[in-house]
Amino acid sequence: MKHSHPVPEDRPIALADEHARAWSPKTARSRFREGLSGPTAGIAAGHTQANLISVPADWAYDMLLFCARNPKPCPVLDVTDAGSWTTALADGADLRTDLPRYRVWRDGELVDEPTDVRAHWRDDLVSFLIGCSFTFEWALTAAGVPIRHVEQGRNVPMYVTTRQCRPAGRLHGPMVVSMRPVPPAHLSAAIRETSLLPAVHGSPVHCGDPSALGIDDPGRPDFGDPVDGEPDDIPVFWACGVTPQAAVMTSRPPFALTHAPGQMFVTDARDEQYRVL
Repeated sequence: MKHSHPVPEDRPIALADEHARAWSPKTARSRFREGLSGPTAGIAAGHTQANLISVPADWAYDMLLFCARNPKPCPVLDVTDAGSWTTALADGADLRTDLPRYRVWRDGELVDEPTDVRAHWRDDLVSFLIGCSFTFEWALTAAGVPIRHVEQGRNVPMYVTTRQCRPAGRLHGPMVVSMRPVPPAHLSAAIRETSLLPAVHGSPVHCGDPSALGIDDPGRPDFGDPVDGEPDDIPVFWACGVTPQAAVMTSRPPFALTHAPGQMFVTDARDEQYRVL
């Protein structure tokens, strides 16, 4: 499943501003509100990032059920009231303006990728904030696991797999995964550290041969950027919060708003709040 619309060639914000890791979540959101866009890995380090999908209220139960039946790719952190653009995860934030870039979907087709969706907002939209694997990268870094896409200034590569999610009402579709090349000596640490963060996808769904997930060419991700690993690196795949977008493309609801892959909502929550002891 390839893009149905050209994707802007954004570079990681960290490359544009060396202080971005130290931004507060409020500062990050204000910069995005002003129009700054790009992948958010490493931005406002230590604060939880989230995927966004907003659907009409008459599709909200289907989406909630889809998330409940597929908690690995779709761990829900918050659900808004219909029409609300605020969330308990970020005081004073506006879900219509405070992400770097959005996607607008009509009948399963991508029709726009603006940096502000106020013109597209509807009073019946229910928004779901879903855990993001960028959140567990602090734990990987602390454990000495290299994060290749951050090192290389790229968006994380994401792939549509042949693994089908459990359907829910009118929603169905394949699981999307993110991939990080991991040195063999760090594999056990990567599995251990991410398994302690189930609210942001938890442990990997697969390690090793990409073809086991139906990925023919790891150098051509469906979303994000290709990332170069070292010769002995093992490709490790985690369930990804872009999965609802794959469900939108497959199930074709009349309307939806989402984040652009890799360009997340930065919350006020601290990463360690989601760590299981």
